[in-house]
Amino acid sequence: MDPEILFPDWRELVRYAAPGPQPTLLLDEPEVRVLIAGLEPGARIPAHPERRAVYHILDGDGWVTLDDDRLVVSAGATVVVPDGMARGFEARTRLAFLAVRLGPDPAGAG
Repeated sequence: MDPEILFPDWRELVRYAAPGPQPTLLLDEPEVRVLIAGLEPGARIPAHPERRAVYHILDGDGWVTLDDDRLVVSAGATVVVPDGMARGFEARTRLAFLAVRLGPDPAGAG
């Protein structure tokens, strides 16, 4: 099977880093980007506007910031974020997540 289609174990792909993530890209196309990222306890991704996205927490717990709201997330949680809404993460424990970003990147976003 094509290795770019099947990823047998996300644990082999996640890289934990502080102060911010070092994502592993699974798919990087103009209209969709899929990645796995990890945060060490206390590490943060500052809130920033981004294209529509779905985040699935794979392991650990912490907080997601959506505009002015701060929500608790833990393994198994899924967060669906509308296009342009500011989002950020903070890890309470070691935190791993899968992110799927949809639509074109906003100007200047990575």
